[in-house]
Amino acid sequence: MRAMTKIVLAMGALAMTLGMASLPAVAQSAPSPQAYAIKDVLEKQVAAWNRGDVRAFMEGYWKSEQTEFVSASGIFVGWQQVLDRYLHSYPDRAAMGHLTFSGIEVHVLCPDAAYVVGKFRLDRQNDTPEGVFTLTFRKFPEGWRIVNDHTTAYPPRASARKPS
Repeated sequence: MRAMTKIVLAMGALAMTLGMASLPAVAQSAPSPQAYAIKDVLEKQVAAWNRGDVRAFMEGYWKSEQTEFVSASGIFVGWQQVLDRYLHSYPDRAAMGHLTFSGIEVHVLCPDAAYVVGKFRLDRQNDTPEGVFTLTFRKFPEGWRIVNDHTTAYPPRASARKPS
């Protein structure tokens, strides 16, 4: 009986291994046209941010009452509420700083839906907030737009102490 169990388990493991071998590779292939279009939206957002234009930055979001922004400060629902949050949190150029995105990965789910993960960094005079985000994009007649933004800032770094 023990020998039969071992044979059945071995055959099961072999079947799983062969089955997994037929799965598509996880390695990234050449970027799709959708990925290029989504990266273009992000590049336009960064350019708008860095010239201090929050309203142009918001053109990357779906202008809908269903748009969502999620962060440690709460959940904001609706394009206008997301805009109001940005205007409140970043009232001037000094607060906005200089935005950079890095580590951008676009994952196309189907011809009209994708998600993006990446890192952000704001270089400002007195600090450098940074963190990560996940953006859910959908394609609309006007182009790709963010429908959900989940952004998490890293905790502020403690300043390095000088030896006394």
